[in-house]
Amino acid sequence: MNAFLLEYLPVVIFLAIGAVIGILFMVGAWALAPSNPDSEKLSAYECGFNAFDDARMKFDVRFYLVSILFIIFDLEVAFLFPWAVSMFDLSTGGMVFAFWSMMVFLGVLTVGFIYEWKRGALEWE
Repeated sequence: MNAFLLEYLPVVIFLAIGAVIGILFMVGAWALAPSNPDSEKLSAYECGFNAFDDARMKFDVRFYLVSILFIIFDLEVAFLFPWAVSMFDLSTGGMVFAFWSMMVFLGVLTVGFIYEWKRGALEWE
């Protein structure tokens, strides 16, 4: 049993050192950091505008629209990396099919981007 527990000794030492360092950093920041709170520092700021009034009030959704569009286009472009890595491992016929499949995908992506641009979803007034 002792030999089995000795295999986990480096993990326990690593966790202990990590906990000690984490606690030291938190205590050091609490003890040494300057604290000059004022009304601007203590005010809530979230989602691109200051918090005011009730949480159920109407708000401008353009911030969320731009962020969702960024995520959509960013994730679609992320599909290019695995395609580029695995494309040259295919046979010649598979490579041609993979190439034209990606060109169709990029074409649809470009049409969607142009549509959003023409609709003015990417403009901030």
